[in-house]
Amino acid sequence: MLAADFWSDQISARKLIDKLNFERKILTDFSNLEKELKALQETFDMVKDLFDPELFNLFEVDFLDYQKKFHEFEVYVLLTEPYDNHNAILELHPGAGGTESQDWASILFRMYLRWAELNKIKTTVLDYQSGDEAGIKSATILFEGKLAYGYLKAEKGVHRLVRISPFDASGRRHTSFCSVDIMPEFDEANKIEILESDLIMETHRASGAGGQHVNKTDSAVRLIHKPTGLVANCQTERSQHANRERALIMLKSKIFQKELEEKQAKLADIKGEQKAIEWGSQIRSYVFAPYTLVKDHRTNFETNNVEKVLDGDIDDFIYEYLKQSIASGDKNV
Repeated sequence: MLAADFWSDQISARKLIDKLNFERKILTDFSNLEKELKALQETFDMVKDLFDPELFNLFEVDFLDYQKKFHEFEVYVLLTEPYDNHNAILELHPGAGGTESQDWASILFRMYLRWAELNKIKTTVLDYQSGDEAGIKSATILFEGKLAYGYLKAEKGVHRLVRISPFDASGRRHTSFCSVDIMPEFDEANKIEILESDLIMETHRASGAGGQHVNKTDSAVRLIHKPTGLVANCQTERSQHANRERALIMLKSKIFQKELEEKQAKLADIKGEQKAIEWGSQIRSYVFAPYTLVKDHRTNFETNNVEKVLDGDIDDFIYEYLKQSIASGDKNV
């Protein structure tokens, strides 16, 4: 950082500073936890010797506070993969099933917005396609904040809902699916060159719950990259030009991610590993009937409090996933 040309490449300089701050925080937090643990041990020894109820209550409060800090520290340490500290782009795509699946997608849409609110992460709805009767056909959200991708990468996959359908007059139980796709917002993607001849641009009127320009102009943009078939949508900006620029950045990130995945797959093939990059695998079930349960099929972590989970409380699922992925040495997650 003291080099004369340090700021000549601002992107690299910022990345290095972020890395320094990240590692400095780990060391500082670890040192503070060590000191607090020593103090807790001393208090515990006093409680054993004196049997003082008031001192025991004080110890219990401090211990629970320490547990929370340690839990946060442990999660922070687990998020050390190359793109964990990047912003995240989340896409929702309901499965077959029409209104039922589209409604499920809208429930997940709210769940992730609530999670971001609880974790003080900024969100921008880049694209929102309303369902025919209810719910959404697709949606794209940008999450901007510390370790946004690191946390949300645990959500990638198919989410399954089992409930008594509010759209079925017979009151039958229905199963719905929604695909959640997560990718980091890549700084390196800006270096990717895309030929204009390789792009198809479609425009349409923005749709959503509201907004000054919703359904008034053909400002929403859909870009299709012909060589890869990748698609990016954006309708959050007022002008068609601004939406095109933002959609282009998203498309570059998707192309960059595809290149990374192909390299990972090739490397695994060379090593003789049979690890599939299962972007579409079913990862979690949310059951409303005949009982209430949310279960992650990768970690087997579960809870009966479905409403709390759908209100954004998914940190325990994320934490269990991170613990398991590090323990198994899986670097593809």
